[in-house]
Amino acid sequence: MAEVAMSDVTKVFPGGTVVVDQVSLTVGDGEFIVLVGPSGCGKSTLLRMIAGLEDATSGTIEIGGRVVNDVPPKNRDIAMVFQNYALYPHMTVAQNLGFSLRLRGVHKPDIADQMGETARVLGLTTLLDRKPAALSGGQRQRVAMGRAIIRHPQVFLMDEPLSNLDAKLRVAMRGELNRLHQRYGTTTIYVTHDQVEAMTLGNRIAVLDRGRLQQVGAPDELYAAPRNVFVAGFIGSPAMNLATCRVEATAEGLALVFGEQRWPVPDSQLARRPALRSYAGREIVLGLRPGDIGLARGQGDAPRLRVSAVTVESLGGEKNLLFVPPSGERRAESPTGEDDGVPALWTARLPALASVRAGDEADLAVDLTQAHFFDPASTEALAVTGQESLLITAT
Repeated sequence: MAEVAMSDVTKVFPGGTVVVDQVSLTVGDGEFIVLVGPSGCGKSTLLRMIAGLEDATSGTIEIGGRVVNDVPPKNRDIAMVFQNYALYPHMTVAQNLGFSLRLRGVHKPDIADQMGETARVLGLTTLLDRKPAALSGGQRQRVAMGRAIIRHPQVFLMDEPLSNLDAKLRVAMRGELNRLHQRYGTTTIYVTHDQVEAMTLGNRIAVLDRGRLQQVGAPDELYAAPRNVFVAGFIGSPAMNLATCRVEATAEGLALVFGEQRWPVPDSQLARRPALRSYAGREIVLGLRPGDIGLARGQGDAPRLRVSAVTVESLGGEKNLLFVPPSGERRAESPTGEDDGVPALWTARLPALASVRAGDEADLAVDLTQAHFFDPASTEALAVTGQESLLITAT
């Protein structure tokens, strides 16, 4: 086991494309950290630089207190698990597991002992004589992990190892990865674009976008206190509902105005986020988790919305109602980087037995006491008084 420390690591590809931009991150000895972000954000490139498969343009990478920028991959004492398994098709499971030990000149009895232990831990004992073509996807992934585990490296590097598996098997393999980490305690850096995978696996999560580190923290911290609009929209499933509104001063305090809606800001929000008062007469970005919007019941003081359900997703234990937000806001960018003119739908979380179908009208209540607020220019979150410890920001 070893600490992995990256300081101002940058990668620039030929032509001037900056893929990783001054990333500084320390992974503690025995920690399981997940690098997460959309496709093209630089997370796999960063992992490959740690492995030595890519050279860093600038910055330093340390493993176990040793700078490894110029150290060949084979001498870094790391083991990597790839998305495509990378098994030798002509070898049996036993031969695949023991291959790295044979290369290192380990005696045959020791190879047999280590192979037997690894196969037992991963449930591969009955499959040792099979070749990869005779294995299921989950079995192949376990062999790939076993081939990394058997070496007992200082660091495990995993590049989207579960993305080729079906949904049910991914859930089972996430549990398997957690169990293995608890057993061996090896420092692990795991790359994924799936934020649900990140939330369920990592001791900490590092969120990247366009090569830059956006926020680092425990899963609950990133969910409860996103540092900026990007993290707010990326962490959480379904995603946070976001819209730009205007803050107006009233005799009672402040109100949020957008579309035909005028929502009073709760006193609890003004107490927690005193900076809100400085936005009177200006725009601000409002963020609401789907769980903060539900069916209206009784009178109450919560703001109300009358919406038409675009679609209703039944998930068994709950339902998600998707609707056009009050402002009818358009997406800032499409996946191609251009405004596609499509309304960015909001999501409300409803009880499983709610009798709402696509096309139905529904009365919703909005809990603004749990709302998030972001500056529209910087996209940074407004600080919460007394909860600064929740905001673990990138350096």
